[in-house]
Amino acid sequence: MTMAIPQIFAPGLFGDRVFLVSGAAGGVGGAVARLLASLGAKLALTDLGAGALDAVAGPLGALALPADIRDVAACEALVAQALARFGRIDGLVNAAGVWVEGETAHATEAEWDRCIDVNLKGTFFLCSRAIPALTASKGAIVNIASDAGVVGNAGAAIYCASKGGVLVLSRALALELAPLGVRVNALCPSDILSPMLQGQADRFGGGDPAGYLSRLLGHYPQGAAARFLSVEEVAANVAFLLSPAAAGITGAAQMLDFGLTAGY
Repeated sequence: MTMAIPQIFAPGLFGDRVFLVSGAAGGVGGAVARLLASLGAKLALTDLGAGALDAVAGPLGALALPADIRDVAACEALVAQALARFGRIDGLVNAAGVWVEGETAHATEAEWDRCIDVNLKGTFFLCSRAIPALTASKGAIVNIASDAGVVGNAGAAIYCASKGGVLVLSRALALELAPLGVRVNALCPSDILSPMLQGQADRFGGGDPAGYLSRLLGHYPQGAAARFLSVEEVAANVAFLLSPAAAGITGAAQMLDFGLTAGY
């Protein structure tokens, strides 16, 4: 279900800006792309699957760049292709991510490699290779971390490690790049109503995906009124962190979790 977001941004806010967004074929990445485009931005979008990526990029007139961000050369090429088309990059949004859960004692190397490589390695090297362009534009980076990168979740140690890495990486980069005029922030959402969450419930719900989702909501302080975030809400917070209104915000772990981690 799509949730309408109040118009809190001026039309044309990003009319002279170019943004590179990873995970753009996913629920969050797609919502980010649509919102930024509606605010006038030019977009270079990347994801692993060309077909799904084209479905997002086409209606927005965005540059679609299918790639596997687990490969460092691919990260370098993405930045180069965006610069070749637009001549600049004003912001990077790392929205690519995968979920894994299960008992740590039975974790596999393949599970570790996939989750860490997509969530952390890909984020690191897209940030790394975009730094010269972002320095030139005095731009900004928003990395999608997670509440699970702030507090531990039993049975999700690999995912927590990946997102905890994204969070501290963002803080380290914020300090390193502040003298260059580049801001870096981590957005830490709780569960998001998206295909990723539904896939998570289908795969790890023990045959009861509805029960799995209900148990997740049971952790929220809102009780019977608890709900999941919408992808549009996440996108709105990404846009804010990219905007001039957030000029004083860097190195933040911006929580977006209905208070889920407030008691820790």
